[in-house]
Amino acid sequence: MVNNDIDVNDELDSDCLTGLSDEEIKLRVQKGKSNVVPKAPSRTISQIIRANLFTLFNAINLVLAVVVIIAGSPKNSLFAGVIITNTLVGVVQELRAKATLEKLSVLNMSKVKVLRNKHEKEINLEDVVIDDLIILVPGMQLVADCIVIDKNEFEADESMLTGESDSVIKKSGDELLSGSFIVGGNGYAKVIRVGKDTYAAKLAEEARKFKKIKSELQTSVNKILKIVIWLILPISALLITTQILFTKVTWQDAVISAAAGIVGMIPEGLVLLTSLTFVVGIVRLSKWKTLVQELPATEVLARVDVLCLDKTGTITEGKLNLEKIVPMGTHSIEDIEDILAALSGAFPSTNPTQQAILDKYPKCPNYKLKSNIPFSSARKWSGVEFENEGAWVLGAPEMILKDRYEEIRDDVEKEAQKGRRVLLLASLNNESLTEDLPENIDKAALLLIEDIIRKEAPGTLEYFRREGVEIKIISGDNPVTVAAVAKRAGVFNAESYIDARTLPESQEELAEIIENNTVFGRVTPHQKKALVNALKSKGHTVGMTGDGVNDVLALKESDCGIAMASGSDAAKAVSQLVLLDSNFSALPEIVLEGRRMINNLENVSNLYLTKTVYSILLSLIFGIIALPYPMQPIQLSLIGAIAIGLPSFFLALGPNKDRVKSGFLERVLSVSIVNGCVITLAVVAMSIIGFIHRIPVGQSRTLAVIIVGGISLVILTRVSYPLNGWKLGMVSAMIGIFSITFIFPITRRLFSFSITDLIYIFIAIFFVVVSWPLINLILEIYEQIKNKRKLKNK
Repeated sequence: MVNNDIDVNDELDSDCLTGLSDEEIKLRVQKGKSNVVPKAPSRTISQIIRANLFTLFNAINLVLAVVVIIAGSPKNSLFAGVIITNTLVGVVQELRAKATLEKLSVLNMSKVKVLRNKHEKEINLEDVVIDDLIILVPGMQLVADCIVIDKNEFEADESMLTGESDSVIKKSGDELLSGSFIVGGNGYAKVIRVGKDTYAAKLAEEARKFKKIKSELQTSVNKILKIVIWLILPISALLITTQILFTKVTWQDAVISAAAGIVGMIPEGLVLLTSLTFVVGIVRLSKWKTLVQELPATEVLARVDVLCLDKTGTITEGKLNLEKIVPMGTHSIEDIEDILAALSGAFPSTNPTQQAILDKYPKCPNYKLKSNIPFSSARKWSGVEFENEGAWVLGAPEMILKDRYEEIRDDVEKEAQKGRRVLLLASLNNESLTEDLPENIDKAALLLIEDIIRKEAPGTLEYFRREGVEIKIISGDNPVTVAAVAKRAGVFNAESYIDARTLPESQEELAEIIENNTVFGRVTPHQKKALVNALKSKGHTVGMTGDGVNDVLALKESDCGIAMASGSDAAKAVSQLVLLDSNFSALPEIVLEGRRMINNLENVSNLYLTKTVYSILLSLIFGIIALPYPMQPIQLSLIGAIAIGLPSFFLALGPNKDRVKSGFLERVLSVSIVNGCVITLAVVAMSIIGFIHRIPVGQSRTLAVIIVGGISLVILTRVSYPLNGWKLGMVSAMIGIFSITFIFPITRRLFSFSITDLIYIFIAIFFVVVSWPLINLILEIYEQIKNKRKLKNK
């Protein structure tokens, strides 16, 4: 709603701007007219506790524990300890993640410059009040709804609000809606709506909802859990029924046996571990000043095989150095320097080119300004007109000279090949400054400007080259200049460049061109998006870095958008990762964190899902053959802790730099099913032997624990490969602890182990020993079949 206290058309003359006084600011804050943006929904501590405590898996474990206690065996309800463990770990890690994210968000809080008490002041967006005068510069996102004041003009991108891709010229009296971006123009706008009355509160959320990042890990785990949930219900019913009605044991023993089968089917540790892996990744990346705006972002970046980089602000610092001025007309170098200083100082705020000139010539002559035209991405030039010195323009030579560009083409391209940006300073020969430049422009000088390459860029680019990640440089600048800068930075095949103005519109043709070229110059925002889509159409996983408004569409379209904190609010709003200190060298660390996360989770998933597979198979088989279930809950808890729970914690957090492969779900399921089938076959064979030889149930279960625990430790050893010092120590410790439980009387009583004949123990150990080569054989046969199918499909 427009402020009713003060007419927005009053006091808009930019020649006498003062901004609000302290009293006026205080009055507006008291009336609730400050830009307090509604906070993003965040769970309270009680909500976090409830969310982690009241889960389906916890409910199943709790019911089974109560039933087992009623059956008279409290020790067999120890598996319910997972409820406390899962809840505590989940709550603690979520609180840590929340604290980390809030801390990082504060570090990344948007700032805005306003004019108050005749002085410029930088404040938080929430401190903006109605009638504040905001200083607008290109690349800035509007934090409140404003109106353009007198003698100011802007070029605004409202695509995120209206869906229209073309930028809109905003003149005096026009509204600038929050959520739009300033593409061109420098000056002032007056705030007319704040807080929940603006688009600002909704923009960031809507931008992030533009697409949900695709996590293969989360998708795969969710698929597995859905399948398991559907299997648990009927198999549990079958097992409970047969254990109570058909086995020759007491109802208490039957209930305890059924509980063991059901508990084993639940992969609750996998759910917890997946969440923990993402959360720990966020905490680790905070050390590298990286804000993770979507949890799976590190995973996706680790899968990226093509990384698109915007030159400015990514491989370069975004700062320019005016290296040389080449006079071309009758004007002296001193006159040219004065005009450049005056032109660059004629706007309220400066772009990098103007700043480079001002750094070189900080002393501005006292010329009286008649009018100015700010730089526009469409015009690619800016201009000023002085009372006594005439009108001057500065910008891209081809845009200023148009048909006369051939006069200096060779000079421009010669310098561009050296990686320099070439700008033309020209006089309008006593004609007035308008947006339509005259034909008889007088060339005054060429400005040779160089990008300052980030110190860390060459090492980071070399890392990605070694890791097989293709680099594509996509920029709005001259392709020859961009290629030269890319070569200086160490981009492989940087000499293979193309002017985007010659690109076809067909995605198929575009896909072939982008595959065969590295550097793309003069690229429009929509072409950046098209190039990303073309790469994705070829099956690539595409990462995109950027810092400007012109990168927004491509950042949205990429699989993983990465923004520099020093860049525009627009880029940060739509990216999954924000480099808070704009440090390009953090990207390899993010990739390594993603690799560690994915590869380790895949390895430990084999442990959890193997348990689920053999528990489902054993429950189904023993439910059908009506024999007592071969293990008790406490025995299964021992195996789960020794061979899965404790080791998986260390394995998940250990280093792992292996390249990420696609097909997570297929690999995990194939290995887990093979492991689970081998364990099931061994246990069923041992149970049949025990049934034939009339081995007591207690002794038969002890033999089953030896087999299941032993083969699980074999699988743990396989998962831990390659065995280094700490992994070997961990596996040895787990084997030692498992063996000790059979030796001491106190542990034998605790886990209900019975002494049995040595011959049967040797048979059980034999099953454990042969499991390794048997698993190898089955997996080799599976791989051969899979490879034959691939060849056949080709």
